[in-house]
Amino acid sequence: MFCPSKKVVCMSLVLFFAGGISFVGLNTFFAYTNTNEFCTSCHSMRINYEEYKNTLHYKNAVGIKATCADCHVPKEFFPKLYAKIYAAKDVYHWILGTVDTKEKFDAHRWDMASRVWQKMRLTDSRECRTCHDYSDMDMSEQDRLARKKHTRAPLEGKTCIDCHTGLTHTEPLEPDEDEEEI
Repeated sequence: MFCPSKKVVCMSLVLFFAGGISFVGLNTFFAYTNTNEFCTSCHSMRINYEEYKNTLHYKNAVGIKATCADCHVPKEFFPKLYAKIYAAKDVYHWILGTVDTKEKFDAHRWDMASRVWQKMRLTDSRECRTCHDYSDMDMSEQDRLARKKHTRAPLEGKTCIDCHTGLTHTEPLEPDEDEEEI
């Protein structure tokens, strides 16, 4: 019969508690970086924040407010970890000065929006579905066109972002092919 030594038991306990403390610390850090205050602490995100304040995701009849993280950060741990690592490039480009003015931000806006839309398509608009789900929609309360589109969308393999670009942030104009070559 195997009997672990005191040293092995102590090391196991230390590793267990260190892992638990690290996990709690990481989740605390995630919670802090999921606040609108953190998201808009750099200049480039303030542009998006001002747009967001003029939408139903910010102010509506029922008083429900979606935060930056509600739309851009998954709830599950590993997808959230990936999103946080991926978002580090936004901070990096802000520090480098790539998007630190409205003019620079607007110059890169199509590419940035396209990456977000692509991520949403790949995840079947996972973050949208934490609040909006076809099965929870009361189709009888929607106008005829919305009811028709929401009924067909899942059957056609469409996801939220296929129809709802520009809903919360100003939809950028697609650059002309001539501009892309420059």
